[in-house]
Amino acid sequence: MYRVLLYYQYVPIDDPETFAVEHKLFCQELELKGRILVAKEGINGTVSGTVEQTERYMQAMKEDARFKDMVFKIDEAEGHVFNKLKVRPRQELVTLRLEEDINPLELTGDYAEPKEFLAAMKEDNTVILDARNTYEHNLGHFKGAIRPDVENFRELPQWIRDHREDLAGKKILTYCTGGIRCEKFSGFLKQEGFEDVMQLHGGIVSYGKDPEVQGENWDGQCFVFDDRLSVPVNSVNPKIVGKDFFTGEPCERYVSCANPECNKKILASEESEHRFLRSCSDHCRTHPRNRYIAEHGLTPEEVEERLEKIAQPAEA
Repeated sequence: MYRVLLYYQYVPIDDPETFAVEHKLFCQELELKGRILVAKEGINGTVSGTVEQTERYMQAMKEDARFKDMVFKIDEAEGHVFNKLKVRPRQELVTLRLEEDINPLELTGDYAEPKEFLAAMKEDNTVILDARNTYEHNLGHFKGAIRPDVENFRELPQWIRDHREDLAGKKILTYCTGGIRCEKFSGFLKQEGFEDVMQLHGGIVSYGKDPEVQGENWDGQCFVFDDRLSVPVNSVNPKIVGKDFFTGEPCERYVSCANPECNKKILASEESEHRFLRSCSDHCRTHPRNRYIAEHGLTPEEVEERLEKIAQPAEA
């Protein structure tokens, strides 16, 4: 039996470069795989390993005074959900690139536990802001949540400033996968003068595991940054909201565009993946380094035949 650990801690780390090197060696000794970011402001990671390996990791982390209060979100898995281990130093744990950085230890929105967050969503004069990327939102989101029209997290502050009048006087609820992005984003909202700001404590992952709410008011699945790509959230009345990029049919299966220079995340059934060469456009389908073509050993003639079929109606 394997497990997946999702965690973060905002805490001062004096020398993140040295910490990252030493921490990678420690994780390698445990034979963990995953992705860990280290900065002067703290640590953020997702790792997978056996029950014994992950237990040893959590115990060792909690023996460090800096991480003694760190919360680990735990999922069961059939095997590793990462192919390798990466431990890297970063300027920021989450990239907002503000003129004046936010320290969540000093300024952040009010924590809302799942039951409180669910109740707040149903109140009048409430705005629910999704702090994640577009492809994450498309797979699943809270009912009525607003997806700001931005391509990445660092564009959110400008979107907020552009829509200040629409948000003025509202109770603002924010959420993200595990909670780390909202720590800074909700703090930014407070800094900008919004007074009533709440963030979902523990993020979507904790919301789905809460025995009282059981994921209520969530539609679709939650995108995760490992080989699983998605996890269920709502065990009360689940609903599929994702749509196949090519057909528009209900779909919760993500793939990456086969053009390595594009790599766009697209929802696609297995049938659509093969029909469209796992490529989001004609340009990507004909790219000389198309990974789908290489993986399946297609000859130029076979590719041309596939392209001709794509130009025809799907029923042909």
